[in-house]
Amino acid sequence: MGKRVTKVSSYNEHENRLLEITEPEAPFSISSTTINNSKIPILTRELWTSRQRQAHSLHEISYRACFKPQLPRFFISRLTEETQIVYDPFAGRGTTALESAFMGRQVISNDINPLSKIIIEPRLNPPNITTVSDRFRLIPKKPRQKIQNHLSMFFNDSTFDEIVALREYFFERQIDNKLDSCDAWIRMVATNRLTGHSSGFFSVYTLPPNQAASIDSQVKINIKYNQAPEYRDTQAIIIKKTRTLLSDIRDEERAILHKAGSTAMFLNCDARSTPDIPDESVALTVTSPPFLDIVQYAEDNWLRCWFNGLDVKEIEKGISTPSNVEAWKSIMQDVFIELYRITALGGHVAFEVGEIRRGKIKMEDLVIPLAMNAGFSPVGVLLNEQVFTKTSHIWGVQNNSGGTNTNRIILLKKIK
Repeated sequence: MGKRVTKVSSYNEHENRLLEITEPEAPFSISSTTINNSKIPILTRELWTSRQRQAHSLHEISYRACFKPQLPRFFISRLTEETQIVYDPFAGRGTTALESAFMGRQVISNDINPLSKIIIEPRLNPPNITTVSDRFRLIPKKPRQKIQNHLSMFFNDSTFDEIVALREYFFERQIDNKLDSCDAWIRMVATNRLTGHSSGFFSVYTLPPNQAASIDSQVKINIKYNQAPEYRDTQAIIIKKTRTLLSDIRDEERAILHKAGSTAMFLNCDARSTPDIPDESVALTVTSPPFLDIVQYAEDNWLRCWFNGLDVKEIEKGISTPSNVEAWKSIMQDVFIELYRITALGGHVAFEVGEIRRGKIKMEDLVIPLAMNAGFSPVGVLLNEQVFTKTSHIWGVQNNSGGTNTNRIILLKKIK
């Protein structure tokens, strides 16, 4: 597929469109940047505030580098209508997918890491707490055959037995084609309760749950804190977390999620090639791509992969997070060409790019030329300028220069 270099036809037209979409009531500012000889507006404001809808309890699944639900909701509510398709090519924990489902949109979710589907799909068909409790009558607490606890730095021996028994149960249900939505839910919760830094996890105190320590690192953590793994009742922990995840859900929301889940498409593809998605079928893409080599997605999830019988080395081969900017651009160019193919005429892409390496790299300067080469017209760049709280300052968030503290979203449109 050849390049379709697109220029912005009218700066004022795009500035007006950006203002129309964002409906700025709070203070805002407009500036611009010039890319490919085209002047592109940049709007800075607080796009969503703490007064707006808080995240639904179903979002409370730990995963590295995920954005707030308010981000996809902002664009879904303004740029799509019910039953239209919303897509995320780098789905992660499924924030875009879940918000899309809540809003009555059709869902397409893709991630090269197969863990993503395991984490997302069950939340579009959540069980009730009684069903989960009753299911544990079928799940043994001891494995068929006792095996050595090779993860003793994380888990007590009895806890490890329960985890292995869970693994066996899920594997057997899959082989027999009996793994249903309740099993998938329990597997999803167990996957997210494996390790963490409180008694709500199966493990001894370790890193936060979105990042698994290595075996050697955990040995050092145990020595530092003079700790040894204590018994944790895995079934009780899963039931408790299930109650938390379901705490906000209402009957009408359950019905909406079930409807979205019945038609949802969950892909495990390289985002550069998604042949199962028809041409010009997607109304909106909302996504956040892997940022160079900042997050090691497979490495951080090695224990979750083990629990689910996934080969982390094979996953690493498919995840493209190069440290070289030119290599990253080459990959993203192909992603945009594929996004152009599947985006409907008049459809949009909201591409959250952050600000990395202490502001030395403005990702829009890299991304917008790639999007224009693929055929998209850049509507503009939105900078979500949050007023940081005292809690943020406790964690060292003092300004917008480090990490990905601000949201920088490139908004694109397919106009031909």
